[in-house]
Amino acid sequence: MGDGIEVRGSRGDGRILTDEAVAFVADLQRRFNPRRQELLAARAERQLRIDAGEMPDFLEETKDVREADWTVASIPTDLADRRVEITGPVERKMMINALNSGAKVFMADFEDSSTPNWANTIDGQVNLIDAHERTITFENPDGKRYELNDETATLLVRPRGWHLIEKHVLVDGEPISAGLFDFGMYMFHSAKRAMAAGTGPYFYLPKLESHLEARLWNDVFLAAQDDLGIPAGTIRATVLIETVLAAFEMDEILFELREHSAGLNAGRWDYIFSVIKKFRNHHDLILPDRVQITMTVPFMRAYTELLVKTCHRRGAHAMGGMAAFIPNRRDPEVTERALRSVRDDKLREAGDGFDGTWVAHPDLVTTAMDVFDEVLGDRPNQIDRRRDEVEIVAGQLLDTSVEGGKVSEQGVRTNVRVGIEYMASWLRGNGAAALYNLMEDAATAEISRSQIWQWVHNGVQLDDGRTLTADLVDEITDGEMKNIRQMVGDEFFAGGLYEESRQLFETVAIAPDFQEFLTLPAYELID
Repeated sequence: MGDGIEVRGSRGDGRILTDEAVAFVADLQRRFNPRRQELLAARAERQLRIDAGEMPDFLEETKDVREADWTVASIPTDLADRRVEITGPVERKMMINALNSGAKVFMADFEDSSTPNWANTIDGQVNLIDAHERTITFENPDGKRYELNDETATLLVRPRGWHLIEKHVLVDGEPISAGLFDFGMYMFHSAKRAMAAGTGPYFYLPKLESHLEARLWNDVFLAAQDDLGIPAGTIRATVLIETVLAAFEMDEILFELREHSAGLNAGRWDYIFSVIKKFRNHHDLILPDRVQITMTVPFMRAYTELLVKTCHRRGAHAMGGMAAFIPNRRDPEVTERALRSVRDDKLREAGDGFDGTWVAHPDLVTTAMDVFDEVLGDRPNQIDRRRDEVEIVAGQLLDTSVEGGKVSEQGVRTNVRVGIEYMASWLRGNGAAALYNLMEDAATAEISRSQIWQWVHNGVQLDDGRTLTADLVDEITDGEMKNIRQMVGDEFFAGGLYEESRQLFETVAIAPDFQEFLTLPAYELID
């Protein structure tokens, strides 16, 4: 393209990668990427201090922000009621189904549930334009046609996190920030379309680790609105509190984004991954089998209680976590038990003061909606419920004790199998994989592989007395690969990238150096 900009991928149907759009995102890159790089370096330095024994705490230098009385901007009408939100990748049919699901909000995801190959990334932007223009349709090979209902969910978009790059667009010889690319393309093409439809450019922001990272997003918002001639404050963003470090800076994150804030979300799966990752070298903070890490264990309970209190004090939405169950239409008993579990989870959230919750499948919308309808009635939310009685100290956020917690061979097997099967799906282009009645995304795969790494490198003993070693993981993996082959069949196994997935899993699960995100080496393996 000249001017230091190089596009290495196909331009698709020509609607997205226009010269003007690419120039817009390139300008964002030039203005804000140096700060992004500095913040990523700060993450690495913070990790070294944690490894050396410095534990997170509430920041002394921002104490005045936590103690002052202030609130975020008033809530847009179409975001006031968010009692059930559904999430999914920016794939065309799934978007239509999610928008039609009856949920109040749909989060279209470029991040954990979407494989960021070039086709998915560009097609996703096309699908968002068509969704706002209400022209989005899809026809199955069997002739079944999908189109939008008269009433649809409010659309939010999750761009990729600060740690990721988009290798198909180079600016001055460097790959562009994936987050700036996703955000910028959506703003350029869809912000005014959203406004014309009576809504706005609304976002979910993933993987933040500090209020300074939120400040960067806020400055990006201000620049984009100014460049596009959109009033400041039009953008609204909900931040996923899915890292343990961000949990200590929730007030500060809301403060930095206060003109653009739409609340916080308890991103439970990534939060568990973050606790494992940040404290991976601390022998006294090892977590047991994933199935035992429920929302009622001390560190999870403390973080969600603090999130509700913080949001409501600041006039912002507090959004609950994901219900990842997928109904099993061939086994009604499995479905019934799971729906009871989902209902219990949502009853806890609504009772704690959350204003809404997440589901991964349209069939869960009714169950979650019924629970929040019971609590909210005609009110759009319960932000007026302050939770002033909640007092959380740093030690509670770091209390990883789990009563009766253990590491078992079955827990290892589950992590290995889910990790390999999910990564194979991701490499094939599907970042939202239905596995064993659950919708798995990158967050749950991250838990799977990071637990293996933590257990192996800390010499954890299984409940049967054996020490978990790399050799034992390799032996277990051999068995799970045979099980997967038997389940999917020889032909699909041969072409399903399972061997490549195993190699990737070993890279991120048992290699000497811990990979910060499995999607970093995985991204090198896709087009």
